[in-house]
Amino acid sequence: MARVPFVTIAVPCFNEERHIEAFLDDVFAQDYPADSIEVLIGDGMSTDKTREILERIAKTRPPSGTQLRMLDNPKRLQAAAMNIMIAAAKGDIIVRLDVHARYAKDFVRQCVTVLQETGAQNVGGPARPAAETWFQKAVCAALLSKLAVGNSSYRNLDAEGWVETAFPGAFPREVFEVVGGFDPNAVTNEDAELNQRIHEAGGRVFLSQKIVVHYFPRDSYRGLMKQYFKYGKGRARTMLKHRGLPTIRPLLPFFLVVGGATLLVTSPWHPLLLPAIGLYGSAALLEGLRVAAKEKRLHLAPVVASIFPVLHMSHGVGFAAGLAHYFFKPDWDRHADDKPRRTFADLKQENGIGRPEPTTV
Repeated sequence: MARVPFVTIAVPCFNEERHIEAFLDDVFAQDYPADSIEVLIGDGMSTDKTREILERIAKTRPPSGTQLRMLDNPKRLQAAAMNIMIAAAKGDIIVRLDVHARYAKDFVRQCVTVLQETGAQNVGGPARPAAETWFQKAVCAALLSKLAVGNSSYRNLDAEGWVETAFPGAFPREVFEVVGGFDPNAVTNEDAELNQRIHEAGGRVFLSQKIVVHYFPRDSYRGLMKQYFKYGKGRARTMLKHRGLPTIRPLLPFFLVVGGATLLVTSPWHPLLLPAIGLYGSAALLEGLRVAAKEKRLHLAPVVASIFPVLHMSHGVGFAAGLAHYFFKPDWDRHADDKPRRTFADLKQENGIGRPEPTTV
């Protein structure tokens, strides 16, 4: 009888004393065989009590057979943490988890099953937002709108099928043998950058409704602005590094910022600035009212409407900053061939045909 695939759960972590225990409750409650799971925490040298909590839990709480190990990540970047954990992993499958999320009890099992059923190189589920505060409730409502996320498949709660990227990501180990690890210098966008390399090497990413995870968005305007500024900057870096993006969607906030700035600078010579602001503001307000009413949170409509320009402006300005920074100071070898030296077709040939598959759990 074929064996059950051994799974490594890989978790980037930094200063998570408030959330790490609840997160590990979800991990330890998984219905996947406990003796076929190891949990690796790539800790960025936390300065709060996270490390103490992890050391205590490692000694007292993992289910029988489950290993919990903490690995140091001096660079503190999530991409660096993932590479450290991948190098130390024993698993046939690497499942990335984020601390600021909650996971269904069958999350790991469904990731393994969908990988086996589809033959994909990465699988995940729709990014389902969840809320604890009134501001997060407004963000959740905003993120259900195409005005906030465009046609992003993994943000579509009803989507399923082949996509650009999925959340949070589960990979057969050999994926990293083909495309390499996460980009060690990527501050953000490391998951989308990896998925871009997977596609370039002939791989595919599958989004499944069976894989259920809820994540918690930022709980303040300041936090949201900083997050989306970093997202925009990371997208610009990925575009310059790979000389393109899979879709123009990440460019739209940048075009909005450039267009707005152009109208502002040239406003002495035309009357278009105020009508443009009015049109954008009206669209944001109407969409805020629509999604707030749909979510039965009409009292939050003004906050929802105000979140749209925060997302657009922060991402767009961040993208512009990334273009300016990384065009002149790239942190990768600009002269290196960015095409994959190895493909998944090569891997299939090397492994031969008729290789037995692990059993479905």
